[in-house]
Amino acid sequence: MTSSLWQAHGNTYLVAETDEYVMEPGLDGVMQVLEVDGDDVTVAIVNPDGSLAEMSGNGTRIAAAWLMDRTGSGVASVHVGPRTVDVRRVGERLYESDMGEVHVGEVETVDGIELVAVDVGNPHAVVFDDLARLDELGPLLETHPRFPNRTNVQVARRDGPAEATARVWERGVGETTASGSSAVAVAAAAFGEGDVVVHFPGGDLRVRLHAGRARLTGPAEPVEG
Repeated sequence: MTSSLWQAHGNTYLVAETDEYVMEPGLDGVMQVLEVDGDDVTVAIVNPDGSLAEMSGNGTRIAAAWLMDRTGSGVASVHVGPRTVDVRRVGERLYESDMGEVHVGEVETVDGIELVAVDVGNPHAVVFDDLARLDELGPLLETHPRFPNRTNVQVARRDGPAEATARVWERGVGETTASGSSAVAVAAAAFGEGDVVVHFPGGDLRVRLHAGRARLTGPAEPVEG
């Protein structure tokens, strides 16, 4: 088999071991496998519009889970661009990823919209506002000149001292049910440090923030049929 469908909280990715694949409607992207060496896999992340993404929290976790199924190991390292995401299995179809360094900017205003820019290996713009505004703010901020390479957009609210709810507009995709790197961005912008649960329409993701680095825990499983 040269390709298989995987999902994480409704994010569906095709794991393709070849460059001959079809970007079917409804996919959130393709994890193109470039090289496998033991517990290491090098991937390219392709968005539905054909652009390349620097990072994907759910996508890299899916690639790691795919490799663990192949090797029988409980660990995997996913290389994408200059970053390596180390992943370990922590439960039945549950995985923890070391997402690396997170850089949080100061609150800024863009066309009257207050936001926090966050770098999780890919760009994010976190807006604390009514979640219903994602339909308006997502496409507006994704392509705004403030972000010359475009950006992922999250509209979020703080629900408690270590809990937030968010909707996501992914660059090159549109609205998605959940996003791993977005969970890290929201948690970092909202709380800075500690253990945080981020609720998405597709399900919850857990983020542990410490000393400017993030760990992300969530599911990944093959799509049957």
